[in-house]
Amino acid sequence: MKRFLAVLILVFLPWPVTAGSVSKLFQKVSTSVVVIKTSEREILEVGQQQPVSIGGIGSGVLISQDGMVLTAAHVVQTADVVVVEFATGEKLRARVVASEPSADVALLKLVVDPPDVHVAILGDSEEAEVGDEVFVIGAPLGISHTLTVGHISARRRPNTIQSGFRLGEFFQTDAAINQGNSGGPMFNMEGEVIGVVSYIITQSGGSDGLGFAVTSNTARDLLLGEPSFWSGLEGLPLSGDLAGIFNLPQPGGVLVQKVAANSPAESLGLRPGTYMATIDGESMLVGGDIILSVMGIKVGESNVEAIRAAVRALAAGDTLRVEVLRQGKRVSLATVKP
Repeated sequence: MKRFLAVLILVFLPWPVTAGSVSKLFQKVSTSVVVIKTSEREILEVGQQQPVSIGGIGSGVLISQDGMVLTAAHVVQTADVVVVEFATGEKLRARVVASEPSADVALLKLVVDPPDVHVAILGDSEEAEVGDEVFVIGAPLGISHTLTVGHISARRRPNTIQSGFRLGEFFQTDAAINQGNSGGPMFNMEGEVIGVVSYIITQSGGSDGLGFAVTSNTARDLLLGEPSFWSGLEGLPLSGDLAGIFNLPQPGGVLVQKVAANSPAESLGLRPGTYMATIDGESMLVGGDIILSVMGIKVGESNVEAIRAAVRALAAGDTLRVEVLRQGKRVSLATVKP
């Protein structure tokens, strides 16, 4: 009788995930994973004034039949051109429709319908637990559709590991992640996307087992619920001593670094930085506009949420108004929200 009970227990115990099941999951979901290639203008050296066009690479995942692709904000935020490459070899242009740099997630829309490939399911990241096995598919160092396997090492709340991600909840993982993996999906063992690869902490320059992926629920809330506004702008917050160095007429502002082509920031007429400089040990582009207010709300750390809410409240066709400091003078800019 005891032997019979032991057999029953073995039968109904959950079996560990095997290499074979990972292989089958990879075959099922890998065609939903894409390589994202970008082109943007950048000033690379001190003293250089004319920007040059440079290429970037990242990863992403197709999440809808109508061509929505999830990726990391830092991959596409200031890109002039975005091309999505599928496992089939097909390359399609895409545009950014939503982006939230404060959580490092962005949503692309293909300009034409995607090929007939698997569409990934966005899972519930709240159901994931520390110790769960996960796998990542992406293009580390540009080598597309590479699989790495690991575990969820920890769940990290916003701003607990790296500043600047005040809206992003992250999974920490020991799955190998390198440059090029950014924006790629983290899957659970049901083949659902539960994270979007964001960044690594490394001393070697490669994977040290400290990778971070934005949780799928964060991405869903910020990109699919009330989509975060994509500005096409990269800016550097100025406050304290930096605000004084730039002679700001108020305690805070945002120094414009880059502006993407065909973006709302370009439509506003915002001017990007023109000279690379190092101030107090920090590299930055200077010579561009400094944003003082958005929709009449002064730029400052305490007003970030108010500005974000005001911009999100604008409907398509409404006027977006920004005031900047340009060569020592206040200038008002306006454009229609797309």
